[in-house]
Amino acid sequence: MADRYESYTRFTFDKPHPKVLRITMGGSGGRLNPVDATMHRELGDVWRDIDADPDVNSVILTGGPKAFSAGGDFAMIEEIMADFNARARVWKEARDMVYNIINCSKPIVSAMRGPAVGAGLVCGLLSDISIATKEARIIDGHTRLGVAAGDHAAIVWPLLCGMAKAKYYLLLCETVSGAEAERIGLISLAVEDAELDAKAEEIAIRLAEGAQSAIRWTKYALNNWLRMAGPTFDASLALEFMGFSGPEVREGVASHREKRKPVFPPGSPV
Repeated sequence: MADRYESYTRFTFDKPHPKVLRITMGGSGGRLNPVDATMHRELGDVWRDIDADPDVNSVILTGGPKAFSAGGDFAMIEEIMADFNARARVWKEARDMVYNIINCSKPIVSAMRGPAVGAGLVCGLLSDISIATKEARIIDGHTRLGVAAGDHAAIVWPLLCGMAKAKYYLLLCETVSGAEAERIGLISLAVEDAELDAKAEEIAIRLAEGAQSAIRWTKYALNNWLRMAGPTFDASLALEFMGFSGPEVREGVASHREKRKPVFPPGSPV
């Protein structure tokens, strides 16, 4: 494995094919694969290294055996709430994560099983080919936490599944199964759990062995749809991080910790 990946502590890397790099998220503790501050930073940085790696033609992104990603851990969320410098740092990392995936020339295949939430979901849904098990649980939990749906939602959900479905799932934080996500166009494919890894490898190998300029230039052109939505994304991300300084997120975090329904304060006049 190239030296460029040695600094990453929250991923394991392997190569199921000489030109396919598989990234397995993990290492931050917990069977549901939470994203801590280190993994959040690494999820933004790794795409630049992949883009520059001449030995990689395609990528598989996957998670643990029980979960793709459980979202940000409470320690990171509470640091963002309490400290302006942390908010500014994580805002930049979240912005870089989205744009670095979009601008990575190598095609990315995501393989999602179990819950897919938070920063892991950002990468899973922005991947060029997104695959999930039929029982996977895709959740954008922002409004349940008490902040605007920033991250990736505004830039890609309406394009994938339409505005009506995007508003339904994002405003209400409804869970989308892998099977339903495929039906509405939110992901590329839904497969049985036993087939997930093999299907991801099959597609990544086909991409790795294909005409590289043609594939990369097609990805670049198609992603102009996402680049055109950049101002929408930037606004949503700024509003999300403004919310981390407000009262709603404090109740959202408390209710998650206490495993109860949140009781949010009355809405602001904006």
